[in-house]
Order: sequence, then C-alpha cells, then structure tokens
Amino acid sequence: MSGQEIISTEPATGAILWRQMAGDADTEVAIARRSWAEWAARPLAYRIEALRRFANVVRQKSDAFADLLARETGKPLWEARTEVETVIAKVDISVTAYSERTGQRRVDAPMNSRLALRHKPHGVLAVLGPYNFPAHLPNGHIVPALLAGNAVVFKPSEKTPASGAFLVDCFHAAGIPEGCVRLLIGGPDQGKALAGHPDIDGLLFTGSANTGIALNRQFATRPEKILALEMGGNNPIVVWNTPDLYAAAVLVIQSAFTTSGQRCTAARRLIVDQNLFDPLMAEINKLIGRLIIGEPHADPQPFMGPVIDNDAADMLTESFVALLTRGGRPLRHMERPIENRPFLTPGVIDMTEASEKPDIELFGPILQVYRAETFEAAIAEANDTRYGLSASLVSQDPRLYDQFWANIRAGIVNWNKPTNGASSAAPFGGIGWSGNHRPSAYYAADYCAYPVVSSESDQARAAMGVGLRDA
Repeated sequence: MSGQEIISTEPATGAILWRQMAGDADTEVAIARRSWAEWAARPLAYRIEALRRFANVVRQKSDAFADLLARETGKPLWEARTEVETVIAKVDISVTAYSERTGQRRVDAPMNSRLALRHKPHGVLAVLGPYNFPAHLPNGHIVPALLAGNAVVFKPSEKTPASGAFLVDCFHAAGIPEGCVRLLIGGPDQGKALAGHPDIDGLLFTGSANTGIALNRQFATRPEKILALEMGGNNPIVVWNTPDLYAAAVLVIQSAFTTSGQRCTAARRLIVDQNLFDPLMAEINKLIGRLIIGEPHADPQPFMGPVIDNDAADMLTESFVALLTRGGRPLRHMERPIENRPFLTPGVIDMTEASEKPDIELFGPILQVYRAETFEAAIAEANDTRYGLSASLVSQDPRLYDQFWANIRAGIVNWNKPTNGASSAAPFGGIGWSGNHRPSAYYAADYCAYPVVSSESDQARAAMGVGLRDA
C-alpha cells in the first residue's frame, strides 16, 4: 500500500531522522523491467567501470554515510565506518568472484566445433535488506547482481530506510542508470508486494528464519524464479581445553555482544567444559562489567550501542524472563539502563538444567550457557538446533578442532576466532534454517547469473549414417 509514511528514528535518542511516503512495487518493478535489457547488453568492462565509480562515490561520502548508519542503527561510529569500508571493498571482491565463479570457458569438440560456457543475468531481481547492516548486506546482493547485468529493486528495512536511500543515491551518482537500481520504501505490505510480484525474476533475501521460510513456501510453485535466502542462526561457541581464559572470554564477548548481539552470526549459546565453567564465567563477568554501552558518537567510544528500537528491547527483556521461567539460572541479569530507550546490558543465563531449551534466534545481547561433561556431549549440544550458520571452537588442541570441524553442522566453522566477522572474500551461508544452499558473499555470483552451455561450429556439418533407406 502506498500512501503510508515511513519514519526513521534514532534508537539512541528517539529523534526523527528521516521520513518519506511509501512507494509502489508495481511502479518500481515496471521501471526496472524496462531498463534491465540495455544494462545487460553493455560489455562487462563497462559495468565493472560503473561499479568502481560507485565505490569511489561511497569513498568520497564515507564520513556522511558512517554518521547516518550510526544514527539510524545505533551502532558505534567505529563500527559504522567499518560497514562503509565493506561496501567499498565489495566491488573489487565481486569482480574477482564473478570472473572465477561465472567466467567464460571454451573447450574444443569433435569436427572442428567447440563447447562454450557463458552466463546470463536473470533479469529483474528483488532485494530485501535487514536493519542490522542496512548498507553492507543489501550491497552484497546488489553489486554482484548489477555486475552480472541484472536490474535491482531494493526494499530496505522499514527500520533503516534512510541508509538504504543513501546507498541507492550512491549508485545513481556513479552513473548507474536509475532504472537499473530502484528504491522501494515501505513496510511489510510493500515487501510482500515486491516478493510476490509476477515480473521479478528472483528474490535475494537477508533476514529472519520465519520470513525466509514463508518466502520459501511462496516460491515453491515458481521454480522459474531464483530465491536466495540468508537467514539467522542459533550459533554455538565451544570453549574446551584452553589455558588462556582471558582470551577465551574476549572471543565469547566479541561473538555474543558485538553490534549489541544483532548479527546473524552472533553466538547465542556458550558451551563450556564444566571444569572451566567457574573461572571462564569469572573472566566473562569482569569483561562485561567493563563494557562501554552508549550512544554512537560517545567519547570514549562504546563497545555497543542500543538495539534497533524499543519493541526489540521489550521483546528481548521478556525473552530473558521467559528463559528464567524455564529453569534458566541467571549469571548476569539483563538491564535497561535508560528508561524508554533501547539500551540493554548483556544478559547471561545458565540453561544447563532448564526444563525447555527454545531453539530460537534471540536477536540481541543474550547469551545462553551450557556446561558439558565430555567434548562429544559439547558437539551434540552445539548441533541441537534447526539452524546451521556459524560455530566456533576455542581450544589449544588441534585434534579437537579436527573432530569439531568434521562433526559440527554449520556453514561457517571457526577455530580460536569469533563466530562473527565473516569475510566477503569467502562464501557466506548456512544450512538448515539458516539458508537454502545459496551462499552469499564470494558465491553471490552463483545466484546472480545462470550458466548457458552452447555447442558451436562455424559451419553447418551434418550426416546421418544409420536409420535411412537407400536413396
């Protein structure tokens, strides 16, 4: 529905940051449909040059972009600057990935013919973006889609529309045709209209598992459309046989609470050798007590800011209480230090003896802890989830990592590193409820173009030696 006003507010202050009327999916898709063929017909070198101009535009506007991202999401300014840097870096990474994943190949065949492999764009691709990384994550779809020759209709989250609009403006300022990158402002109604539009050729989605599953059902009867789902995770970090408990605690904190826990790769569950439980929790508690939680531009710089809005904060505090009612033992209570603002302190809860262990993604600074008697039991606990995005082992024993890597079910498996912070120069995706086997990042080229195989010869040569009567 158009006619609805979308208003963006700063989580840290509640001030209105941006407002605009919602758009119309039919209009935006029609413009993209009219525009994509001319863009696709351009040489690849032309599209690469245009996208490198886009990277330069973002570089020139990096301070303003980072400031906007910090204000609209609430994330610290240092983290917003990192996000802008990933937007810039995505272009060169995508060019390399496109060459490697969808490059042209020719193979000689009999009778002076050849077999050729090339790739074609799908056409018009819809992109639905999330609020936690409102520039980096949709950009990770848009850049490879444009590089392959597609047009894009991008609907940012209704919680971060200003960042999405800024990103699209950068594409247009770089000379990429306005018809090939369309911005659809709106809420759930506009998102549903875009996802179900008959004239899109595919949908590239980053968001929650529930929405992704609904989209998967919707697209089940449309096999002609590409659907790439990057959903969430109930990610485990396992600490076992490690002497440096301070370093382990730092890795746990970084995994669980960076971006206020609003990362799909954030550690939701800590699984620890019961013999290390008390000393490790002591280190984690000391670090949590030292964390600076503040507004994005505060000095000294905060480690984490607020979650995205008061609704999210309310849901997380209610979820923490719900875990307590299921038998969880609080190790550090979640607190709301500023009334009516969505700042939260990290909450840590021991769920080892809980009567029920909900397999859900709590998208915020809540860490559930499980004590395990054996490493095999730790792996079983880590795998006790429908999700399968990210997992990490903190251990000094390489044999344990070999066992962990071989048995854990996740698309990202790390050793003595946080669960989050995945590289754009590698594929990014998971299994189970974390994705539909369409990994993004370096492998995004795979779902932005489809392979076309051609058997070719410069001249028509044909003969039939079997099945014909004598002339």
